Amino acid sequence: MKFHHFVIAVLSFAMLQLGWVEPVGAASGTASSKASKPAKTKKASIRHTIRKRSAKAGPRKVSMRRSLAPAAPVNARPEVDHLGLPMLRSSAFIVQNQDTGEVLLEKKSDTVVPIASITKLMTAMVVLDGGQSLSEEIVITTDDLDALKGTGSRLAIGTRLTREQLLHLALMSSENRAASALGRSYPGGIDAFINAMNIKARMIGLTDTRFSDSTGLNPLNVSSPRDLVRMVSAASTYPLIREFTTTSEEHVQIGRRVQRFGNTNSLVRSPEWEIGLSKTGYIREAGRCLVMQAWVNKQPVIIVLMDSDGRYTRTADAVRVKKWMEAAETQRVAALGSS
Repeated sequence: MKFHHFVIAVLSFAMLQLGWVEPVGAASGTASSKASKPAKTKKASIRHTIRKRSAKAGPRKVSMRRSLAPAAPVNARPEVDHLGLPMLRSSAFIVQNQDTGEVLLEKKSDTVVPIASITKLMTAMVVLDGGQSLSEEIVITTDDLDALKGTGSRLAIGTRLTREQLLHLALMSSENRAASALGRSYPGGIDAFINAMNIKARMIGLTDTRFSDSTGLNPLNVSSPRDLVRMVSAASTYPLIREFTTTSEEHVQIGRRVQRFGNTNSLVRSPEWEIGLSKTGYIREAGRCLVMQAWVNKQPVIIVLMDSDGRYTRTADAVRVKKWMEAAETQRVAALGSS
């Protein structure tokens, strides 16, 4: 056994001299510290390589960032065409100064198109002209269900609301059952109401406008952008229509629950807008529509946007019109100042 141990000791000494094994002290903290030095050197060289690569790649990253279009500032000049007019996505439109009658923008303004829930402005005028009690309760019935488009409503059959509440919901949230109930409860019923709508249209000079229902779900409700300017102007003379179309939201007791109804035009909640009247509309045949009476550059203007091609295009077009008008006014003032 002693000879065996002697042989192992000799072999271990020889391997140690050749560097094939670490000394017993390598397991201690001191030896571990010495063994870690090559690793640190290796890590340092790796960091150095990464720094060099980062330095080389740096300009590429900067150039890539520069190639990306920066976010447009809030007051950026709107996108315009070669004539300096804003590039709108609505198929037909008109923008007119309400005081002077000057047409600022227009495209296909004489085209007769379906107007969807813009109809409800005329519904409201006829209801208010009728002089019926606004506090009278009206019950939603099966006659108010949408059998044409199959749209839903949060006004369940049997819901009892005052005429004023129905008018508010029809104008602010474009509630179709509310508009239907308003027409149905008119003296003489819905047929008499539609007849009164068409008579009112003639009285205010609408030559391209026809109505077939009180909601706008019927695509036979048609008008032209030019006619709609007149209709918006007439509707803006009714304080209750101005108030109800620009309310941002309303909480209504329906049965045992209080439900929140919001305005279908998000712009009424924007501090950047001063809106006197607003109404949106949508059915497939009409596309997305928006009419507004608003103050831009301290001037009352009527904006009519018909058949917009996307969910948010109508409000985006309204913003483009506003920014274009503000930019034009800024240039005008600057030109006067330099003359």
